[in-house]
Amino acid sequence: MLSVLKPAWWGMACLVAGFLSSLSTAQAQGTWEPTKNVEFVVPAGTGGGADQMARFLQGVITKHKLMSQSIVVVNKSGGAGGEGFLDVKGSRADGHKIIISLSNLFTTPLATGLPFNWKDLTPVAMLALDEFVLWVHADSPYKQVGDLTKAIQRGEPSKFKMGGTGSKQEDQIITVAIEKATGQKITYIPFKGGGDVAVQLVGKHIDMTVNNPIEALSHWKGGNLRPLCVFDSQVMPYPNKITSTQSWRDVPTCKSQGLDVEYLMLRGIFMAPKSTPAQVAYYAGLFQKVRELPEWKEFMESGAFKDTFMKGQEFSDWLLKAEVEHLRLMREAGFVAK
Repeated sequence: MLSVLKPAWWGMACLVAGFLSSLSTAQAQGTWEPTKNVEFVVPAGTGGGADQMARFLQGVITKHKLMSQSIVVVNKSGGAGGEGFLDVKGSRADGHKIIISLSNLFTTPLATGLPFNWKDLTPVAMLALDEFVLWVHADSPYKQVGDLTKAIQRGEPSKFKMGGTGSKQEDQIITVAIEKATGQKITYIPFKGGGDVAVQLVGKHIDMTVNNPIEALSHWKGGNLRPLCVFDSQVMPYPNKITSTQSWRDVPTCKSQGLDVEYLMLRGIFMAPKSTPAQVAYYAGLFQKVRELPEWKEFMESGAFKDTFMKGQEFSDWLLKAEVEHLRLMREAGFVAK
C-alpha cells in the first residue's frame, strides 16, 4: 500500500482555506455585522421624542444582546438637526453610524438652505409614526379645544404663547395651521428639544404646546398637564389608563373638536450614503427583532405611537410623498429659505 505523509503545515493550510471559503460564501450571500461600536446619531436635543426612542432602542438592544458590539447614542442638534444630518452624510459607508430621523429630515434643509436632502442618506426602515397632541397646563381654564380656540379668537393678537421645538419645524408648522384656523396670530417660542418644551409649559412660561405624547407623558401622569386633542384623523388606540380617569384613547381628535389640523411625524432609521445592501439588511433585521420584544409593544403604547413599519421600496416611496407634502406645508407657512 502506498502511503503519503502530509507535512505538518497541511492541516493549518486546510483550516485557512476553509475559513476563506466560508468568508467568501458569506460575502456572496451579502451578510454583514458591525465590528466596532456603532454611533447612533440623534439630530435633536435630549429629552425629546427622537432622543427617548434612540435611548430606548439602545437599552433593549443591549439588554437582549441583539448586537455583538455596543451602540452609543450621540445628540447632534445644532442647526435644527442639520449638524447630525451633515455628519452622517459625510461619514464613511462602513456601517458603523446610523441616525434616527424625525420630520426635520425635510423641514431643516427647506428652512435653512442646508446642502442636504434625505436622498443623501441611505434609508433603512420606518420604525413608527409619532402623534402630536395639543397640551395646556392642568390649571388652565381650557377644558376642551373649543374653549382654547375661542379664547384665542377673542384675545389680543400675540397674547397666546406656543412653545415648540426649533423654528420652522414641525411644531411651528402646526402652530401656523392653528393660526389659520383661528384667524389670530400666536406667539411662537422655540426651544432646543421637546423635553424643554414640556418643562416650560409645566412652569407656566408658555400657554400651550403641541408636544409628542411621550414628551409630555410623565407630566400628564404627574397631574401637571392636560391633553386637549390629537392632530390625527383617528383617536389613539390605547385604552389603558394613564391617569386615574383618562387613557390615550380618551383624547379626541382635533378635527372632531372643530380644529381641522392633522400632522404625523416620522421616526425612521438612515445610514451614510452608499451603505451596502448587506449593511442595510443587518439594521432592518435588528430593528425587526426589537419590534418583536414585549418592551417594544409597551413603548409604543406608553408613547401612543402609530406602530407602522416600512423598509425597502415601500419606505422610499413613502419618503418621496412626505417630501412633497412638507414642501407644500413649508411654502404655505412661508418657511422656505429664499
